[in-house]
Amino acid sequence: MPSSSAPRDAAALRRLPGILFDLDGVLTPTAEVHMRAWATLFSTYLTEHVPGAAPYTDADYFDYVDGKPRYDGVRSMLASRGVTLPEGAPDDAPDADTVCGLGNRKNEVFAAELAQNGVTPYPGSLQFLRAAIASGHQVAVVSSSRNAVPVLAAAGLSSYFEVVVDGEVAAAEGLAGKPAPDTYLDGARRLGLTAADCVVVEDAQSGVQAGRAGAFGLVLGVDRGVGAAALLDFGADFVVTDLDELVGPVSEPLDPTATENRA
Repeated sequence: MPSSSAPRDAAALRRLPGILFDLDGVLTPTAEVHMRAWATLFSTYLTEHVPGAAPYTDADYFDYVDGKPRYDGVRSMLASRGVTLPEGAPDDAPDADTVCGLGNRKNEVFAAELAQNGVTPYPGSLQFLRAAIASGHQVAVVSSSRNAVPVLAAAGLSSYFEVVVDGEVAAAEGLAGKPAPDTYLDGARRLGLTAADCVVVEDAQSGVQAGRAGAFGLVLGVDRGVGAAALLDFGADFVVTDLDELVGPVSEPLDPTATENRA
């Protein structure tokens, strides 16, 4: 069974000095807010514009949207129903029938719910994060979301992360989104580390694919609904249901030889 009972993999937390966290679904339960916002968008759009199309389901979220940059998620989901829209531009109005317009419409729904309800980090993830920092690890957030900075602020996590590579950074620097490894590689670089020095912590298929494609030292899956088997199939070395399972291993002092391979 994929779990923290994989001691050889868990022991890698002592020798890998960098930990790169996805945000939504790993540190905060904002993946649930994203899921509801995507469901609102696509359920309405398919009903109004694609009569006879298969209804949108949670499975569609995991298969086509989860972990990807917003516009990539729109494009991928629509393609699954045989729909192609004009690309548009990032400043398209939310009511525009373009890929960017639909993505912006979804973001309005997400932002409204976040403002209304706020967000609290997963307790187990917060324990793991604090233990990792206390034991000498360097940490960064690598998220496809353009909302990463406000989500971190809303969750009270901003002070833990000097390095945040999010959708805004990716767009500004021309970095390909997950499942390409580019944003994770950039996160490692900003910490002064190589990919081989870093753990990637992900709950999405596209994210573990990115970790595997980038040849990172360890790809740790967190099963928040996609399924442990799927995360393993897409590249996770092992999978836990909550990061509190690994507070013990990550609390051990970092092996001083672990920093020898820094970039």
